[in-house]
Amino acid sequence: MGAPFVPVVQLNKKERMTSLVIQNPNDFVHILRMQNTNINGKQKAPFALRIIKGLGRRFTILVMKIAQIDLNKRAGELTEADVEKISDIIAKPKEYGIPMWFLNRQRCLKDGSNSQLISNMIDTRLREDLERMKKARQHRGLRHYLGVKVRGQKTKSSGRTGKTLGVTKKK
Repeated sequence: MGAPFVPVVQLNKKERMTSLVIQNPNDFVHILRMQNTNINGKQKAPFALRIIKGLGRRFTILVMKIAQIDLNKRAGELTEADVEKISDIIAKPKEYGIPMWFLNRQRCLKDGSNSQLISNMIDTRLREDLERMKKARQHRGLRHYLGVKVRGQKTKSSGRTGKTLGVTKKK
């Protein structure tokens, strides 16, 4: 009558089978190295670049469009010229016309500049900002120093890590 019934098998994330047809297997790189980060070459390029800390989905898609690289291209299929172009756009986004509101560090308190921070630069700037707030004895800096909630949340019943809860029993 019709096609035979084939049961659908649910696979876990670890068990998923992925088949990848590569046009030029000799040119394919399985693990790509960019900005001190290992990138999975099997993923599509804009989503593989998200592994780099500080790059999100929208920013990577914008970078790929500016570099005029196909969004469906796998990260392992990128040529050295493509990788250099992407790295250059990430390093100097303002020169390639990326708007200021798209960057992740706007109006830096030190020099007032707008920039896109990536990988360990994010951690360094965060640490510097917290040290500056602690040194200036700002409320936010003191809250960070004490290890309590910073952004105005309630602390009566939540955020009690490390302390005992409840009432002690009489003997």
